[in-house]
Amino acid sequence: MASTPVRRAIAVFLLTAFLAPAACKSAGPDPTFAGPETPPTPSASASPSAVASPSPSAKPTPAGFKSLGWYMARVPQFPQAPTPQRVGLPESGSAIHWSRVPTTHKVAFITIDDGALSRKPEVIEFIRQAKIPVTMFLNSPAATEHTAYFKAIQEAGGMVENHTISHTSLKGKSYDFQKREICGSADKLEKLFGRRPTLFRAPFGEKDATTLKAAHDCGTQAVFFWTQTVDKGIVRYQTSEKVVKPGDVLLMHFRPALMDDLLGALKAIHKSGLTPALLEDYVG
Repeated sequence: MASTPVRRAIAVFLLTAFLAPAACKSAGPDPTFAGPETPPTPSASASPSAVASPSPSAKPTPAGFKSLGWYMARVPQFPQAPTPQRVGLPESGSAIHWSRVPTTHKVAFITIDDGALSRKPEVIEFIRQAKIPVTMFLNSPAATEHTAYFKAIQEAGGMVENHTISHTSLKGKSYDFQKREICGSADKLEKLFGRRPTLFRAPFGEKDATTLKAAHDCGTQAVFFWTQTVDKGIVRYQTSEKVVKPGDVLLMHFRPALMDDLLGALKAIHKSGLTPALLEDYVG
């Protein structure tokens, strides 16, 4: 009987030894030593959020653009203008008509007409910084619509004068028609700018004796033509001498190239040994 427990113990041991390898084989690897699962390698393509969005491009500079500094750097250096000497006007029932101011002073005058076509803001600063004396012959509707612009030039030293209401040719029209065009514009400009115009330029330079009479009756002292015109920066002389003479009046317009016109006029005046002066300091 004593041998039975021993036999049982041996039998249990042998059975356990037989089953252990099979149990280990079915259990799989020991989780303690199993390495972490390697994640799949991400593709090389960048995610949408990583793609740089194009930055808004700056506005390209227009071809041929010239800054205010460019113009200022090219303004000639003028000697100090002489002390103005007003020109005597004849007593008459009509306004005097001149293409140039009868003065021996070495000065010339810059005038700008119309006002409806173009009004670049940099023109104001150019006139202000370069101290360009200008006389503006304005049509009253343009002056009414863009008063702030022309007031800014006035504050920079410019003067406002009369160029009719409708910019129609006056030559050959009745006295009543011409007076209405000239007086009506003068009345409006006086209200807008606080000074009644004393100078007048007929549209296209076309006038007759009736124009001079009507202008006088509207408070005009002198009606002006011109001696040179300036367009796109080119000075067009009215004589073969191609020189600006003392008292000459240069005409340009409120057009897109006005900055070039002003600079062209200044260069021509300087080349002729003159200094720009304000027309109203001599006449009006």
